[in-house]
Amino acid sequence: METVIQEDIVIVGAGIAGLTTSLGLHRLGVKSLVLESWDSLRVSGFALTLWENAWKALDDVGVGDILRHQHLQLHGIVTTSLVTGQQTSTISFKDNKEKHGAHEVRGVRRRLLLEALANELPSGTIRYLSKVVAIEESGFFKILHLTDGTTIKTKVLIGCDGVNSMVAKWLSFKEASYTGRYAIRGYAELNTTHEIEPIFLQYFGKGFRAGAIPCNEKGVYWFFTWTPINQDKELAQDPAELKQYVLSKLEMIPSDVRYFIEKTELHAFQPTPLRYRHPWELIMGNISKSNVCVAGDALHSMPPDLGEGGCCALEDGVVLARCLGEVFSKKPKKEEIEESLKKYAKERRWRCIDLITTSYIVGFIMQSGSKSVNFIRDTILATFLTVLLLKKSDFDYGQLK
Repeated sequence: METVIQEDIVIVGAGIAGLTTSLGLHRLGVKSLVLESWDSLRVSGFALTLWENAWKALDDVGVGDILRHQHLQLHGIVTTSLVTGQQTSTISFKDNKEKHGAHEVRGVRRRLLLEALANELPSGTIRYLSKVVAIEESGFFKILHLTDGTTIKTKVLIGCDGVNSMVAKWLSFKEASYTGRYAIRGYAELNTTHEIEPIFLQYFGKGFRAGAIPCNEKGVYWFFTWTPINQDKELAQDPAELKQYVLSKLEMIPSDVRYFIEKTELHAFQPTPLRYRHPWELIMGNISKSNVCVAGDALHSMPPDLGEGGCCALEDGVVLARCLGEVFSKKPKKEEIEESLKKYAKERRWRCIDLITTSYIVGFIMQSGSKSVNFIRDTILATFLTVLLLKKSDFDYGQLK
């Protein structure tokens, strides 16, 4: 027998954007239902860098201090060219000339981030094993059909279902495009305290980029992005060979950093193709339509070269919760719901376009295989590229209330 549920707001996807939106709404006294296709929180990518804008969003929804107590605050970023073996830039997060002064930056375990958000939600907010297979319209309402036969009728549908978003397809977005680059990410933890300073260590090579970020006193998150040539693509079939490939490219990095890559288990060595949404889709497409919108990677999948994908998803969640909270504080009319989502789309459109475009260009420069581009990168643009990371996190999206 088919089960029919009616909800005011349904969020598809219990990732960063989905949980932040739901928690933001909860802080404003508005109920929502989050649908997650997996049987638990979906944890991938091990960790991520959260910049100043992300911590503002986390404070807005009330979980900033929970995560601060679990992760080290980074003091700065040091960039080294593995072509020349020389440091090319050093930027302090404590004392810099950006308009907002010092920056808070931490490497955060993705699992702990999602758990911090989910644990603050009322029981029953997240419905696991709830995969949406079809979306229909019934007047102003949207009808969601789940794999288990459940039907959900909702006044607002929010797609936070990632790069392969069904909701984004309903809004006529095309599939995200491939950059031609791949990433490997890993995390390793010692039984004792490591001696790596709380600094974002970034390395540029010929055709690749790597980094290492201490998350806590025992664990280090690392990443490696590169543009594979034909023979490299065969490495993807064998994690052991891929691990040796990464280590061979990073033979010049300090031994204490290299040790964490050596210690990382083989299952982490799975290359992920880097994808992005074309900026002109956000210029010409529908971020919202009627009572439907998208957020997070469903809206703005981007290369990781600015470290802003997760941070931008947190911004999305706060802005979207604020816009919906304004109308759901009372019994909203159809037109008011539509206007609230249009307001959200207007606020986020150019921010997302800026980040996608800048990430793509920066990634091209950082990871070039050209000798001339590498020379310019390491000698002229090194400090500029690093400061750009701070500038893009200096963004005022308002407050939750």
